[in-house]
Amino acid sequence: MTLDRPPSRVIIEGVAPEVDGGRFPAKRTVGEKIVVEADIHTDGHDRIAGRLRFRAEGGQAWTDVPLQPLVNDRWRASFVATTIGFWEFMLEAWIDRFGSWRGDLAKKTDAGQDVTSELLEGAALVREAASRAQGDERDWLLRQAEAIARSDDAALRARAGLDPTLAEVVARYPDRESGVAYERPVRVRVDRERARYGAWYELFPRSAADGERHGTLEDIRRRLPYIASMGFDVLYLPPIHPIGRAFRKGRNNSLETGPEDPGSPWGIGSEAGGHKAIHPELGTFEDFDALLSAAAAQGIEVAMDVAFQCSPDHPYVREHPEWFRHRPDGTIKYAENPPKKYQDIYPLDFECADWRSLWNELLSVVTFWAERGVRIFRVDNPHTKPFRFWEWLIAEIQKRFPDAVFLAEAFTRPKVMRYLAKAGFTQSYTYFTWRNTKKQLIEYFTELTQSEMRNYFRPNLFVNTPDILPEYLQYGGPAAFQIRLVLAATLGATYGVYGPSYENHEARPVRPGSEEYLDSEKYQIRKWDWEAPNVFREFIARVNAVRRDNPALQTNDRLRFYESDNDRIVSYGKTTEDLSNIIITAVNTDPHHVQTGWLYVPLEELGMSENDSYQVHDLITDARFLWHGSRNYVHLDPRSTSAHILRLRKRVKSERDFDYYF
Repeated sequence: MTLDRPPSRVIIEGVAPEVDGGRFPAKRTVGEKIVVEADIHTDGHDRIAGRLRFRAEGGQAWTDVPLQPLVNDRWRASFVATTIGFWEFMLEAWIDRFGSWRGDLAKKTDAGQDVTSELLEGAALVREAASRAQGDERDWLLRQAEAIARSDDAALRARAGLDPTLAEVVARYPDRESGVAYERPVRVRVDRERARYGAWYELFPRSAADGERHGTLEDIRRRLPYIASMGFDVLYLPPIHPIGRAFRKGRNNSLETGPEDPGSPWGIGSEAGGHKAIHPELGTFEDFDALLSAAAAQGIEVAMDVAFQCSPDHPYVREHPEWFRHRPDGTIKYAENPPKKYQDIYPLDFECADWRSLWNELLSVVTFWAERGVRIFRVDNPHTKPFRFWEWLIAEIQKRFPDAVFLAEAFTRPKVMRYLAKAGFTQSYTYFTWRNTKKQLIEYFTELTQSEMRNYFRPNLFVNTPDILPEYLQYGGPAAFQIRLVLAATLGATYGVYGPSYENHEARPVRPGSEEYLDSEKYQIRKWDWEAPNVFREFIARVNAVRRDNPALQTNDRLRFYESDNDRIVSYGKTTEDLSNIIITAVNTDPHHVQTGWLYVPLEELGMSENDSYQVHDLITDARFLWHGSRNYVHLDPRSTSAHILRLRKRVKSERDFDYYF
């Protein structure tokens, strides 16, 4: 290797956010501050300067922001992405020769040493900066160089060299020849706000009527005010496609079916069509379009299920048998997850000889629904399909529909879940469903929000699903439903419930030890009393209103756990960056017994002192308490409320000499 000059002495490493050395983009949302940090250092004692450069990917001009030193050779700068899509940033750093000279000059001057030679060196550095400047600043720098070099008064010359204004101007014209750029641009995927924040409600369309008949899309449209009244932002529908007849499952997953059994919505495909068709009993495409419009008017987005699997009656089976796996006798293999068997489902073979045609067809399925206005897709079991396929499909969809959101329904091994998130899934299901104790919650959510996972893994905390009735809900009674709702809604910026099962406290398993619901909606139409008074429904609405009114609850990365002296009480805080919105949550994880204890609030981190008094406003009950110092008492009774969601309001002395809180 031949170089015109020696390699730069500056080292840039430890860049964040960077995922797997730049293999995958980090994730942020529009309007969110993207904080960039790096370890930047050099040999010896020379000072360093640097800049962050950023732009929307494909843009022409870079915007520059100076890097600011933190501690221990760590540097930081930030920017705000203003549009959806990919953004990129670069880091550059160089030896700050003028800053190094100025620091040494100050030390020697303070020590009373002769600085004649140093002043001549400084004048030369200022002249070099002038050569890179233009206009009035060039002329001004030349005059300053003369003042440093020519004045008869050494003290005046030194003061001229140490002038802060001179340092500011010289810094605008650095000598970057001694510098280095990070080895590659770092990409960031910037999504819309719904990718970060939202409340999901899952509803089976066929149970949206009165239970005496098969529900329709029109029935769902009539349920929209019900869903909106609870404050949900996203209505997620299980598959709405035609359901096959062959090997159709009966009630409670029985192999015996009657003529009235509707089958599982995930057994997709019949003579009425496949993944681009609507189940005839649900309605028409005109009904679907009307549902999307009505939902939008209520402030709700409709999320669709993407389940790439087929019933034996799917048109693909007849038209493209090569897209499926076959047994030695030539028959197509149905899906299995031993000991579970899914006789009503044929999995697709993503590695078949005609894989390109298969992949393109599946891409066309998502494109079809996106063109009709759907922008949120919940993907069923993505971990059972090739990761490279999802990486390709999501990228292709987001090229045409940059605001598309993909949720990975993958309850599987941790590294697989993480890779799916890296590969492009906007949000991910989590293990929250099975994290019930204080210790489990602290360990898991510290990992989600404070480790490198925060850069690519956005959790969507579903408290239950049609497949999962957690043991905690089976035996915890109504308080368990309240506890899990508060935890999901305040620990995570995005959460979801499978309703109306959840608001009606459904807790009957199909058998002891099972997480399957008795009389599961996956296999039958259920009747729900939509009009009955429901106090818990009002509680859900209150919690969602609290989330909507408090921006601290709309992000994940500022979650911090606080100490409490009771192992059944978990306490944590969320704040906005400027501390204008401070939320403290305390939850009794025991659904059966009153728990009391002392919470420890880190007042200094919240811009307060140990001796301060402050008001905490319970946003659930509207009660207000005056707290003093960092140690305060809570009493949480599962018979009334198992949690506090407290907004901390600081005391301010007004001009009229009375206290008020903000």
